[in-house]
Amino acid sequence: MEVEEYQIPIRRGRRQRRRHWRIPPLALIVAAVVVCALIVWRLLSPPSPVPPMEEVDLPDWVTVKLLPVNEWSRPGTPLEAVNGVVVHYVGNPGTTAEQNNSYFRGLAESHDTYASSQFLIGLEGEVLLNVPLDEVAYCSNNRNDDTLSIECCHPGEDGSFTGATYDALVKLVRWLADTYDLKREDIIRHYDVTGKECPKYFVDHEDAWETFLDDVEQAPASGGAE
Repeated sequence: MEVEEYQIPIRRGRRQRRRHWRIPPLALIVAAVVVCALIVWRLLSPPSPVPPMEEVDLPDWVTVKLLPVNEWSRPGTPLEAVNGVVVHYVGNPGTTAEQNNSYFRGLAESHDTYASSQFLIGLEGEVLLNVPLDEVAYCSNNRNDDTLSIECCHPGEDGSFTGATYDALVKLVRWLADTYDLKREDIIRHYDVTGKECPKYFVDHEDAWETFLDDVEQAPASGGAE
């Protein structure tokens, strides 16, 4: 008995044409112009403009003792932004704010190292301004360009501050926080930038650092006036 073979007919459907979406040339030109404009705006606009020094209402308890413009301690480089405050200790027990200001000043001739800070706070709570608030100081390594620095004098090797130095530091940091709209997390130690043991007492005693931040938050607005 023969079995008939059947072939299943193949149905050939119509090929569907693929649709290619084309972006109009004018749209591409407009998009390119917008992107270029944004790039130019970003390059020409600073991330966070720093007010010129003459526009800052400096408290009457700050003594201005600006360093001469020089390569070693006051380069005259414009500050890019004020995104924080960095607290330091001088590391030379018993030295005064005046002595440390003189050291920074002398670097212009000695060329020993690159060093300075915007502020120095002395053993009796005196506050000296060494570098204008719209210029870079050599104090906080890779944060020099966007922070303000404070060097604090201390009587002993442990780096603890006198009561007068501590109170002045609280007042100064509160004023800076109010002036530049800084938050608690924007107030840092040199240790937080590089891991250096500075300011020593606040590195050795983390609880004391947190207490300091609490005191800054609770201080009178703008540090008050004397």
